[in-house]
Amino acid sequence: MIDLKLLRENPDVVRASQVTRGEDPSLVDQLLAADEKRRLAIQKADEVRSQQKSLGKQIGQASPEERPALLEGAEELKAKVKEAEEVRSAAEATVEELQYKIDNVVEGAPAGGEDDFVLVEEIGEIPHFDFEPKDHLELGESLGLIDVKRGAKVSGARFYYLTGDGAFLQLGMLMLAAQKAREAGFQLMIPPVLVRPEIMSGTGFLGQHSDEVYYLPADDHYLVGTSEVALAGYHKDEIIDLSNGPLQYAGWSSCFRREAGSHGRDTRGILRVHQFDKLEMFVYCKPEDAEDMHRKLLDMEKEMLAAMELPYRTIDIAGGDLGSSAARKFDNEAWVPTQGRYRELTSTSNCTTFQARRLSIRYRDENGKTQVAATLNGTLATTRWIVAILENHQQADGSVIVPKALRPFVGKDVLTPQ
Repeated sequence: MIDLKLLRENPDVVRASQVTRGEDPSLVDQLLAADEKRRLAIQKADEVRSQQKSLGKQIGQASPEERPALLEGAEELKAKVKEAEEVRSAAEATVEELQYKIDNVVEGAPAGGEDDFVLVEEIGEIPHFDFEPKDHLELGESLGLIDVKRGAKVSGARFYYLTGDGAFLQLGMLMLAAQKAREAGFQLMIPPVLVRPEIMSGTGFLGQHSDEVYYLPADDHYLVGTSEVALAGYHKDEIIDLSNGPLQYAGWSSCFRREAGSHGRDTRGILRVHQFDKLEMFVYCKPEDAEDMHRKLLDMEKEMLAAMELPYRTIDIAGGDLGSSAARKFDNEAWVPTQGRYRELTSTSNCTTFQARRLSIRYRDENGKTQVAATLNGTLATTRWIVAILENHQQADGSVIVPKALRPFVGKDVLTPQ
């Protein structure tokens, strides 16, 4: 939720952010006008209540002769107070509605859309094979790792089974990520995957992309597309203690996405699916620490990609491609040989105070005054990584070399065709 103080003091900054995102800057002026109307309505309601309180004292001190006229006036004031409160409530509702329509203020991200990212760096060497490389699904099926046919039979398109060593490959990857997170001071969590509407909305996932979310109307619950949602809601309506530094959590969960609007895109294999597993980092910190924490999350993601021995690049996402909660986001994209391009494996977002403001998550500063916390998130491992691991580490005979870091979990150095 946009900070009204920032809006009043720096409306041009918010307008520029809207333009960078490709959103409507006139919403800023609508919200400013609504905020002014709300403030006047609050002032009017306070004045009428003050008059009512003063009249109440007069009635208590009045003589029997004066009391009837004063009581009549009290009834009139009671009606005015009710009317003023209704006007105030309506004005506050309008402000909140407009606040929810404005995305987080972009901080440092380039302008533009999906193709307007800025390349930060490229790491590792792109493999060049002296044979025709197979894609991840062909490899996964021949190695007995992935079964999409039975996944479709049981659950429909874009569902799958990870079988045998495929299951160990994912579990090993997630376990390695969990270990690295714990070593870095994160508390491992296995959170709920069903959340209430106010939690989903509070994290910013019920805006423009709400059609991506699975909803269970009989229970009025949503299936999460990332454990970020449940971790953000963990401290809802709380004053958290940040005196010893940021609170750092790592959530291991299954995730669910409808993939609405992506028909015909990446339907082969497990690149874009409806259910997957993920280890997501989530941080609560003071706003002034958010930029440093963002860099820490990005470095941890890069460390994990290095452990997978994958060539990848880091990109600075353009404002028009940011989610509503993110002020800035970096993606790490691994090379996928059979597609001849980089594909996203991880992202990390600085959400500043946007989510915490919606969820009423605060901390006490050095003066004991409550302030709104900042939140950040970043993916440390997910099912999609198997795509890049299989394709980049394949050999001419159809086998796949297991990255050294995963061998203790998988129990093999090489995966061979069955």
